[in-house]
Amino acid sequence: MRVPRLKAAIAVGAAAAVALAGCAQSERDDDDDASVDTDATLIFGTAGEALTLDPTFASDGETMRVSRQVFDTLIQVAPGTTDIEPALATEWESDESGTEWTFTLRDDVQFHDGTDFNAEAVCSNFDRWHTLEGVAQEPSMSYYWQQMSGGFAENEPDRSDLGDPVYESCAATDEHTAVINLTRVTSRFPSLLVLSPFAMHSPTALAEHDASNVTGSAGEPNWPPYSLEHPTGTGPFVFESWDRATQEITLVRNEDYWGEPATIGRLIFKAIPDETGRRQALSAGEIHGYDLPSPADWDTLESEGMNLGVRETPVNLLYVAFTQNANEALEDLRVRQAIAHALNRQGLVDALMPEGAEVATQFQPPNLEGWNPDVPTYDYDPERAIQLLEDAGYSEGELELSFYWPTDVTRPYMPSPRSMIELFQQDLEDVGIVVEPVSLPWSPEYLADVQAGEADLHFLGWTGDYPEAYNFIGTWFSRALPAWGYEYEELWDRMSDADQTVDDEERFAIYEELNAMIMEFLPGVPVSHMPNGLVFADHVSGVEISPLAQERFATAQIAE
Repeated sequence: MRVPRLKAAIAVGAAAAVALAGCAQSERDDDDDASVDTDATLIFGTAGEALTLDPTFASDGETMRVSRQVFDTLIQVAPGTTDIEPALATEWESDESGTEWTFTLRDDVQFHDGTDFNAEAVCSNFDRWHTLEGVAQEPSMSYYWQQMSGGFAENEPDRSDLGDPVYESCAATDEHTAVINLTRVTSRFPSLLVLSPFAMHSPTALAEHDASNVTGSAGEPNWPPYSLEHPTGTGPFVFESWDRATQEITLVRNEDYWGEPATIGRLIFKAIPDETGRRQALSAGEIHGYDLPSPADWDTLESEGMNLGVRETPVNLLYVAFTQNANEALEDLRVRQAIAHALNRQGLVDALMPEGAEVATQFQPPNLEGWNPDVPTYDYDPERAIQLLEDAGYSEGELELSFYWPTDVTRPYMPSPRSMIELFQQDLEDVGIVVEPVSLPWSPEYLADVQAGEADLHFLGWTGDYPEAYNFIGTWFSRALPAWGYEYEELWDRMSDADQTVDDEERFAIYEELNAMIMEFLPGVPVSHMPNGLVFADHVSGVEISPLAQERFATAQIAE
């Protein structure tokens, strides 16, 4: 069997995590008076605000960052790695068919409200996800459940893209054994269970605070009380408050945590969308660290004594998506090819991204199995783009496209949306395409609109949830999605084949075939893979940097 490509990458990411923890520690060791304040408050600056406090409805990193501290999952990614380890489940195994999974649970766990965590609680959570209805079935609302199961107990009539669910049932065979039955084999189970959308919630709190009663629309949801004020998990921190005016979410240590208690007393996530504002807040001592420092500031931050932790081997992707049914011109392959040739992706990488960033050739990172060195490629070639547009019947100024981009946010794969749209708008206008830039706040308007298929072109990206090609290409190209707006049954069928192939070597070979199919069809343009990181003040240590951007803060230490 081949050594998975990601293994070398993990070593780099883990080394970065150790470096962050060790740097501050070595400095403190030189100071005889230094000690750790176990009741300290850590304030962390985030690039955006959470959408909700219920990770069931999360597809964004900020919601999941908060949720990861409050909730536990059955299984989890080990800190600083991409390895899966026990969490609320101590053991798990499947039968020979791969459709019956038995989870053995910890017997010493309670939810924050005192409700016992047991097999009935596990089944209650799975059945809740399975029976969501109404607005909760929108793609941007229950995104990860749809990725795992593909449907619900009763799909809404207007959701023709949903199919028969993979999830069938859950049974509590005893207090600490839950058996989950699937309708078919899927390579995503149980790997997806490491994610916050599959975290365990108190059944008592879910019922008391009307957790599943989401109304309104995907773009303007009316959240139930549970989503705003009462998230109740088993994690190392307990929710205290969410101040919308100051954009601060405050968590306090769970003194009855089943694992090692948090080494800080309080954790505050403060949204500061502007990266310069985050840096200034750190320099002024208003926050202890922040996410996604500008690559241009890395050297300066280190020279100032800050602790910079870099996810050096990116498991991410930035892309431009085409919504084909939003603009009939995009249904013409020649137009899609012209756009691909018009975009100077290397120029964008050189101008905006740090050393180690690279232009993407396909819709998955090269450090995951399934990457294909022989896919069709579309190098920067404006003359070729102009010719393709003419072949498709479009002279200069005749093709008009909307291009959506998000404001008030930076992402691990997207350092400067405004600069990105400026560069790519100019590239497209240079070949005669008229571009209408449309800017929307990331939360919730942008995500809702692009996922609903409102844009002709839009920026988006992905940070890997787990190290598998399907987590990238399967996320976007396994079924009809409004954000892409096309029909390609052969691709979807082949993706289903990959998902149901248990043998690793066979599945990896199918992934390579799929990557070639995708780049031939060209539903969008993969742009880049980019290193990114976190930065902390010199007296903060202990947070292990995750190559999957899944940091947990319970191990943070603040020197007095």
